[in-house]
Amino acid sequence: MSDKAQVVSPLKNFFAGGFGGVCLVFAGHPLDTIKVRIQTQPKPTPGVPALYSGTFDCFKKTLVNEGIRGLYKGMAAPIIGVTPMFAICFFGFGLGKKLQQKHPEEVLTYPQLFAAGMLSGVFTTGIMAPGERIKCLLQVRTLSLETRSMPDPWTAPSSCTEKLESEASTRGLC
Repeated sequence: MSDKAQVVSPLKNFFAGGFGGVCLVFAGHPLDTIKVRIQTQPKPTPGVPALYSGTFDCFKKTLVNEGIRGLYKGMAAPIIGVTPMFAICFFGFGLGKKLQQKHPEEVLTYPQLFAAGMLSGVFTTGIMAPGERIKCLLQVRTLSLETRSMPDPWTAPSSCTEKLESEASTRGLC
């Protein structure tokens, strides 16, 4: 390896981060759906069992009632947002490191790396918060709407976004 610093392609990082993010969403979304459904299940009345008794019960009921697609409800919003989010995250981290370095070869301390990571989090919040809101609203919408108090037309990220914007302007997305 030479003494020169390697040049990193922003385009290469964008695609690598995007692909990694898409894989992360695809692999982790079913567990996220189960978590959100358990967290948002209606509080049972006394003497009536809860809608889901736990993780495996929620998984089983979702598969039986909605099929495998039920585990991936609301996935479009994070898939759409993950590539720009990771690209902005990488940019924010690089900027955070660059702001603290006196020269490009300087090795940063752990607190400095932590600060750079915090800056990257600030940059990604604008993309992540609306995407998470839409994802959660779509995840809790099940085929049995009688247990939910959500409007019926919330079936896709685009219709969910339009409904939120019309009800509360862009503040409804965050």
